[in-house]
Amino acid sequence: MSLSRAVTVGLFSVALAMAARAADSKPEVVKFGKLSATAPAEWKSEKPANRLRSNQFKVLSGMEGVPDAEVYVMPDSDPNPDKSFPRWKASFVPPDGKTIDDIAKVTKFEIPGAKVQVLDITGTWKFKERPFDPKSKEELRPEYRVVWVIVETKDEAAHLRISGPAAVVDKHYPAFEKWIKSAK
Repeated sequence: MSLSRAVTVGLFSVALAMAARAADSKPEVVKFGKLSATAPAEWKSEKPANRLRSNQFKVLSGMEGVPDAEVYVMPDSDPNPDKSFPRWKASFVPPDGKTIDDIAKVTKFEIPGAKVQVLDITGTWKFKERPFDPKSKEELRPEYRVVWVIVETKDEAAHLRISGPAAVVDKHYPAFEKWIKSAK
């Protein structure tokens, strides 16, 4: 093979690889209830970890040795924060001298066609891969931040969550909130 042909084939291969990478980062439209919003392009779509999740994304930490964060959507969920929030709060260990309510922040807002309720906690998370499975091993994850969101429309509700090391969630939370507020 001539040198010019080898260079041409090499450049073509690089171009194909770049096109494939660009196609992989195409933003995904996510439905939650009757609403939908386009996920940020930097979120990497993954196969959902279980059948309760309709969508799941890896949110890259960008920091060496620091785990990535995760975003997921659970459609057809309970719209009542009085049921969900206490269970979610119980998955955190408050620091000495504080209560869970000292470290949990609850906010509410509305988007067109939906009420949104948010529970935001930073601290030591008692992570379980399968929270309702008594055999699922609990893993303490210090300095984690989890933001649970209930999006309630007239007929249905969805639970959304971003979770990961606090520094990673802090960095990506503005995009997460903007994504929710962009839902139509």
